[in-house]
Amino acid sequence: MRRVRPGLAAFRGHGASGASRDGGASSVAGGERTLTGVTSHPAHEEPGDIPRLWHVTLSVSGDETPLAEVRRALEQLAHDHPFLLTSRYARDHAEIRYWEEARDLHDAAAVALRLWGEHRQSAGLPPWEIVGLEVIDRVTYHQRVAEGYGPPPARPVGVHPF
Repeated sequence: MRRVRPGLAAFRGHGASGASRDGGASSVAGGERTLTGVTSHPAHEEPGDIPRLWHVTLSVSGDETPLAEVRRALEQLAHDHPFLLTSRYARDHAEIRYWEEARDLHDAAAVALRLWGEHRQSAGLPPWEIVGLEVIDRVTYHQRVAEGYGPPPARPVGVHPF
């Protein structure tokens, strides 16, 4: 799974505006055919094949752990997984928020569900379990923020206590 920072994902696989699915000619009034666009890539990508950005909120919980250990582990996780936006933590739970680039929600959720376990040893994370997962697309995230629902934008970036 390829990851990019938010805002740097380029739209790929699109011909010129108004192009037909095959990048060839399209009909106009009067039956004439005009060339509307040609794709530069020989294999056309279906819309579902183009990676999208997903906002992920992963919640974990477990036995109490000293705050200094939790903070150090989350800082190491942010170092190992440089696309983390922010982490909030307490002695017995934490919340991690980040952007994931994936083909669809299923792929983004699968990566998120593996994140804690795959980095548990390397980052020294507490042996907590995942107790919550929210994965929403970029448009939904921004709509929620604009309407005053859901969490505010992840600022400041970093690891912070609740």
